[in-house]
Amino acid sequence: MNNLLSIGQASKVLGVSIQTLRNWEKKGLLKPDNYTKGGERRYKLESLKNINKNIVFHNDNRKTIAYARVSSADQKEDLIRQVQVLELYCSKLGFNYEVIQDLGSGMNYYKKGLTKLLNLILESQVKRLVLTHKDRLLRFGAELVFAICEAKSVEVIIINQGGENVRFEEELAKDVLEIITVFSARLYGARSKKNKQLLEQMQAVVESNDSKSDAFVPQN
Repeated sequence: MNNLLSIGQASKVLGVSIQTLRNWEKKGLLKPDNYTKGGERRYKLESLKNINKNIVFHNDNRKTIAYARVSSADQKEDLIRQVQVLELYCSKLGFNYEVIQDLGSGMNYYKKGLTKLLNLILESQVKRLVLTHKDRLLRFGAELVFAICEAKSVEVIIINQGGENVRFEEELAKDVLEIITVFSARLYGARSKKNKQLLEQMQAVVESNDSKSDAFVPQN
């Protein structure tokens, strides 16, 4: 943060013309922090930050975050596979990376790993975010996180742009059940008989779909 910028570099960072910086200097709004022996203006990054607090300064120590998530503890093997894919990808490209693992529904916005990831992004410590699939981040709302990444100049890499495996449908069904659980509890009361009946019916549908998926054997 102690690097000095020329007036041309400072104008680009602030998005104004060089003449505007000279006018600001005359008005006492932004004065150069130093001058070269040849009389050229030099500005500190901190001084520019005081003019525009939305400026994001990136340091060379920003790292790659590889994020992996599964919905439940019984998907431990899937989580291991995700991590292996992410590590292989990042290592192959020579990234300085850290793997963040999460356990929880794609509908849960308060997972420990996701919270850590968002804090790192907001603190400008992340250079790129790597995912195996888009839905590993969030079931709904991933676009909002991607928008934050864009604002913070964080590159987003999704290794597999296609659909996920059969487990995807199973997790989606569970996430839908979670939504219905919340809304039915609000409508009928968490302990009401009607709420209990609705949840039992939805659980039966989910279990029925799971059994059909397990019984299905692809034909060659």
